[in-house]
Amino acid sequence: MLLRGKTAIVYGGSGAVGGAVAKAFVREGATVHLVARNRDRLETAAEALRASGGQVYIDTADAFDRSSVEAQLKNAEAISGPINIVFSAIDWGDAQGTNLTDIDFDRFIMPVERGLKSWLNIGAVVARHMSENGGGVILGITANAGREAYNQMGGFGIACAAVEHYLRHLAVENGPKGVRCCWVRSPGSPDTPGIREAWTIHANERGMTFDEIHAEFAKDTPLRRMASLAQVADAAVLLASDLASSMTATMANATGGGQVD
Repeated sequence: MLLRGKTAIVYGGSGAVGGAVAKAFVREGATVHLVARNRDRLETAAEALRASGGQVYIDTADAFDRSSVEAQLKNAEAISGPINIVFSAIDWGDAQGTNLTDIDFDRFIMPVERGLKSWLNIGAVVARHMSENGGGVILGITANAGREAYNQMGGFGIACAAVEHYLRHLAVENGPKGVRCCWVRSPGSPDTPGIREAWTIHANERGMTFDEIHAEFAKDTPLRRMASLAQVADAAVLLASDLASSMTATMANATGGGQVD
């Protein structure tokens, strides 16, 4: 078990991505605290993980309110001791489906503002905590739109690029204190509800079915397939583990070779 003896917080733990990562963390032996704003959805997610034998706790918090993040972290520490791993899959909102020439500013800026505000709160609070407790790993998730330009992405790709660079800065500042900061870059897993919705928008734009757009996106990747949620979660496990102890200010490229570094 790669994460035995580790304690992790997963923000957005009741969502598809956060839930998949939490499942992988539990499988690898971590104690996991699931955090989101809706307690009922958290309870449902936690029950499934506990049924597999995981040690799982839940708590509500608002990532856009720093005092709420601070309070939740204190609660988790009181239960499990210092936190070693944090993964954030907070929903930034979406603004896809409209050309930049037609989108209004508020809709365009929403994912940028939400992405950076949630990360500024989580990053600051967690990095300080980890710096005072022997280090740890801060992990995020972004999409390939953070590097490549696509049609009708609104502010989402720009938000991904901004969050990636925020995590680079956070890594440089806190590396001397034993804090690593990384992210998984995902191509968009077709078994994620939000991705399915976004791909459907692009399929409609091009007069294609969902299966056709899926095949279109996958055909140019060396592996000819898009990473599933479970595969993205496995990449997060690797980054969180001691096997990646020399990795910081960088990503795990889970795009199936769709983006070649």
